[in-house]
Amino acid sequence: MLRRIGSGAFATVWLGADDDLDASVAIKVLADNWSYHSDLRMRFEQEARIMRRADSTRLLRVLDVGELPDGRPYLVMPYVAGGTLADRLVSGPMGVHEALLVAVDIASAVAVLHEAGVLHRDLKPSNVLFAPAPGRDRVLVADLGLAKTLANASGFTIAAGTPGYMPPEQATPGGGLDTRSDVYAIGATLHHMLTGQPPAPAWSTPGRSGSVPRPSQARPGVPSMVDDIVRRALHPDPRQRWESVEAMILALRRAIALVERESGRARRVLRWTGRAVGAGIAVAAVLLTTSAAATLPPRYGWVRVASAGADVSVAVPPGWAGQLKDDGWDPAVLRLPGGRAPGLVVAPDLAVWPDPASAEPGVFVGTSRSLSAGGPAPALPSHPSCVPAPDRVVDVAGNPALVRRWTSCGAAVSFSEIVFAVRQRGFGVYVQVKQVGEADLTDEILAGLRLADSLAPQAGRLGHS
Repeated sequence: MLRRIGSGAFATVWLGADDDLDASVAIKVLADNWSYHSDLRMRFEQEARIMRRADSTRLLRVLDVGELPDGRPYLVMPYVAGGTLADRLVSGPMGVHEALLVAVDIASAVAVLHEAGVLHRDLKPSNVLFAPAPGRDRVLVADLGLAKTLANASGFTIAAGTPGYMPPEQATPGGGLDTRSDVYAIGATLHHMLTGQPPAPAWSTPGRSGSVPRPSQARPGVPSMVDDIVRRALHPDPRQRWESVEAMILALRRAIALVERESGRARRVLRWTGRAVGAGIAVAAVLLTTSAAATLPPRYGWVRVASAGADVSVAVPPGWAGQLKDDGWDPAVLRLPGGRAPGLVVAPDLAVWPDPASAEPGVFVGTSRSLSAGGPAPALPSHPSCVPAPDRVVDVAGNPALVRRWTSCGAAVSFSEIVFAVRQRGFGVYVQVKQVGEADLTDEILAGLRLADSLAPQAGRLGHS
């Protein structure tokens, strides 16, 4: 145990180092003054059981459980370095587009719980975590201390939850809960992301009339479609809310599409039509190819996608070239010195791609001086739910590249994590390839990678070969 990283009314969370896993972990320990209360101890232990029962990449996992010599129970979970949604909201509201994306991620995690027959009952920004990842941080839902099975939802006799995020029926003993109670909490959290504060409901009991808050009243410019989604989720009458989180997710996705169309965000939809990989953008200077390029060229019909300045480009199968985000990345995700660096990510749907469990292929390419030869070793992402393949080294234009592959990740998903330093250029490259299916296209992806001299000011002088 290294240091305390958080504490609440009933438990303290410590940062720990797991020597066996060679990873940082979070250790949640029940507070000493509560460890002898049978109901709280039971709730604490139930959290571990529920987290294992609803095992998902969208939920914070339990790695181990145990009991300290003094009798206090503890849970060991992965350490999530990106902080909480509450941390991010300290500085004010989020952009509408990003708030909607996070809301979809939260709702998708809650859908997993509901499918497992569990209500969360305490959704709020401090229980939403961010795991740093290339392209976009991954959202995880945590803290199931108040979670209960749906089978017993109608029999709750004690009001429990967090004011501002729990529906009126949850604030009333015996109010009767179902999945729409969590829908309310998602709506309240989205309201907080959009306005910088949770909603202030004008009711205290179910069925009492009141004015459902409209986010645009506190933040002009919020689209009316988003207003309607939030107001429906926050309706005091559960029968008037979204009937399920799945229905709410569909509405959120429609709103995301609307915002992207109207705002012209940096995410650019690619309109490739079966062009050969050799066609398209001519990128000068450094040509990166594997030693097997003569026998493994990118297949005919692949398309080349590039960042706005053509600093980085990569060839991908045409079905992958749906959306491109090219606003760079932060090498801190590999536990390297932070700072913005050139990079791009391409996938059919960038809102879905970050979820490891989704059958959504794609490629991320990032460059950084932090990856230069002789620098600190990067900590490549691990995929605990997958099967690791033996590491291998391939030659990329005379530069040895480490390829670490993970397979059997569910739904025929696999990951390839690649890192290499470009010798005598003062920078390095990190590539993540997410694939669906049995074929491994890693070598062909590397064969189609191109980097330009324009990277030099940010990633070190490239020069000409």
